[in-house]
Amino acid sequence: MLNEIYNQTKTSMTKTIDSLKRDFSTLRSGKVSIAILDNIRVDYYGTPTPLNQIGSVIATDATTIVITPWEKTLIKEVEKAIQEANIGVNPNSDSETIKLFFPPMTQEQRKEVAKEAKAMGEKAKVAIRNVRQDSNNAIKKLEKDKEITEDISKKGQDEIQKYTDEFVKKIDEMVKAKEEEVMKI
Repeated sequence: MLNEIYNQTKTSMTKTIDSLKRDFSTLRSGKVSIAILDNIRVDYYGTPTPLNQIGSVIATDATTIVITPWEKTLIKEVEKAIQEANIGVNPNSDSETIKLFFPPMTQEQRKEVAKEAKAMGEKAKVAIRNVRQDSNNAIKKLEKDKEITEDISKKGQDEIQKYTDEFVKKIDEMVKAKEEEVMKI
């Protein structure tokens, strides 16, 4: 029974790490990434559709993204969606493609993005601690129901704490790496 709780704990904590990686991919660093467009939805015949599902999205260099819709009629819709998303650039269209020119980041913008990364890291740590609490509650319930002894319960909670410490350390390392990446010019 404890092994089941351990496995569930590890799985949930790993999902938190994966979620943090996805969140980090939406942050802009020195080099522009197409992931910055992940949350943009285009009205595709009445259905909000992710941008990368209605055309090709390519980062051609460190400051430019080119979007080529598969249907040329969607150019206006894509432009509108990008403007509404407020990602800090205006779309430039030539009736075939849409180009997004991202200006180089200022030091102030870099600090702001680093602060966002730190906030995302803190949110992930809270999620890890919530998983720990749920796991510890499950162990305490087993002890209360007399399915395990007090000693085994204590060992189980210590094991959960080890997982928590390990994953919090991973998050700290990820945040530090992201901050360094963003601050590097």
